Amino acid sequence: MPAQSLSSLLQRATIDDHEEVLASANATLAKSKNDLHAQHVKVVALSKLDRYEDSLRVFEEGGDTLKKTAALEYAYALYKCGRLDEAIDFVTRFASGRGASHLEAQASYRAEKFRRTADLYEELSRDGALLANEENDLRINSWATDAQLQWKGYPEAVRHARPTRDDLEAFETVLNAACLSIAKGEFAQGEMLLKRAKELCRTSEDLTPEDRAAELLPIAVQQLYVLIKQGKSDEAGSILNEISVYDIPELSTRKIAQNNIVLARQMGTNPYLLYKTLHETPDTPDSDKLFDFQNNIMIGNSYTASLLVQKYDGIIRSTSKTLSHSNYPTTEPSVNLLSVYNAAAHAQDQNGGKSLKRILPLLERRPKDLGLLLTVVQLYVSGGNTTSAITTLEKSLQILEESISEQDKDVRFNPGLLGVLISLYKLEGRKVQIRTELSKAATYWRERGEPPISLLRAAGASLLHSSDWADLGLSAGLFKALYQNDTNDRFAIAGYVASQATVDYAKVESQVDQLPQVKDLISGIDVATLEKAGISSSPATAAAAAAAIAGARKRPAGGKEGRAKKRIRKSRLPKDYDPNKTPDPERWLPLRDRSTYRPKGRKGKQRAAERMQGGVVNEKREESPVTTQKAQGGGGASSKKKKKGKR
Repeated sequence: MPAQSLSSLLQRATIDDHEEVLASANATLAKSKNDLHAQHVKVVALSKLDRYEDSLRVFEEGGDTLKKTAALEYAYALYKCGRLDEAIDFVTRFASGRGASHLEAQASYRAEKFRRTADLYEELSRDGALLANEENDLRINSWATDAQLQWKGYPEAVRHARPTRDDLEAFETVLNAACLSIAKGEFAQGEMLLKRAKELCRTSEDLTPEDRAAELLPIAVQQLYVLIKQGKSDEAGSILNEISVYDIPELSTRKIAQNNIVLARQMGTNPYLLYKTLHETPDTPDSDKLFDFQNNIMIGNSYTASLLVQKYDGIIRSTSKTLSHSNYPTTEPSVNLLSVYNAAAHAQDQNGGKSLKRILPLLERRPKDLGLLLTVVQLYVSGGNTTSAITTLEKSLQILEESISEQDKDVRFNPGLLGVLISLYKLEGRKVQIRTELSKAATYWRERGEPPISLLRAAGASLLHSSDWADLGLSAGLFKALYQNDTNDRFAIAGYVASQATVDYAKVESQVDQLPQVKDLISGIDVATLEKAGISSSPATAAAAAAAIAGARKRPAGGKEGRAKKRIRKSRLPKDYDPNKTPDPERWLPLRDRSTYRPKGRKGKQRAAERMQGGVVNEKREESPVTTQKAQGGGGASSKKKKKGKR
């Protein structure tokens, strides 16, 4: 049969067996190697058979013509092989339509570009005419994206709050909603949703028994994590019976399950068994790799187990090899985590000053290594030496500030690193340094494209307390920028009003009306309940405040009678104390000085007469000690001569 006729036959064929389709395409290509349609059919068949590496080889042999003709299929093969950035780049340049948007969203999700993923799903959800067959998938994927945004640290970008009735109809949506609750730290809510997801999965009529068992395993793994976090060891033990680790097809899920099982069974008592168990699961391929926040935890657990079995040299070699290819400074958690374990391996289970003695030389060689820097700072703080912690941190930050690299400057004013420095300043009460650092950081970030909002808010609030007009002007500028960014941000409005009210009230008069009234803010406060709960001002504080308001200090009316009687503790009173008797007013004087004192004996009476006013004066007693000493001879020496004796 001519190749052209076979190609026409393939176009009209409706073969369901992908192996047969692949065989037919190979037969055509054996006769006509450059048949574009047969090549297209072949790469589709290979993708249907999950042979994505083979599909990519066919694309490479077919050249750019085949890639552009089957742009969506080529990008999909790249995505399935873990070449995510290439897939995103190709599909955005050479493919179009809803299929291309779905593929870009999937690749962006795996590449942890969750903001872009969320935007794509929102755009796909807007077209109601084409949404009918995709609504359920879009709902499931958008919930999963929100969960990842929360884990990644972008809670402001999360679009979902609580699941609706429609969200609770499919177990996939309920599972993803549970993941979002877990990411927020709402473990009780997450546990409840996981139970709902398990129930829906077990009763689903759309799943075969094999598919049902495969879907229940990840839910059980997630349940185990939630129960461990809540400290419910008994319930966690019952979930362990539902998890068969080696029946989980995805290596990433299997690795997480193995880790959680180890924690649930508390294998840490035997470090060698812990080390062996954690390393039983092989590393995941690029097409099934863990997300960064998961991978960092796994790496940390692995190195911790290695430290427990004293594999110090192995940790130093493996971490040093990776760190040697890293660019310093960096805020990437994966790199800084390796620096921490590298330092721990050098310390070799030493603490305090001994560990610092071994780690400080490393910091001298790598002053821009943030993981190592923060480790040293933490050791100083743990030992109560806050001053040395500040000095060490300031030294590295000074090196970054003097650098001409933009990356170094970005790290120098990184909000997280700056937060550590300010926390240390607070411990020592260095208010001026806090304002200085926040002012420098705010000035730097205002010149950048996307300044961190949290840092600008903290800087603006701190500078409001300064008496320097330059600081107040900067604070006003920060709050004005925050207000222009979000006109509904009451924090920004309040800060802007506070910074401008004393300078030019007319500027902020319109914004004052947007702030809530004081009476509205305190309307729900029950003062009586607060006082009963123990939140009340002391009488002394209240009296001082009243006197300050009146402008003068006044004694209570009625003199001494108006004063509050001081209460005396029983432990201060004598055993024979009688409250009905008036105490002796001379009780604080020495016994011989009291009016009731009567000396006994001849000598006692003589001494009393001498002290009596108008009594006889003894002139010898009135002589000064110095005069007496002079009369007796210099220095009070004896007048008798010493006997001669042997010298």
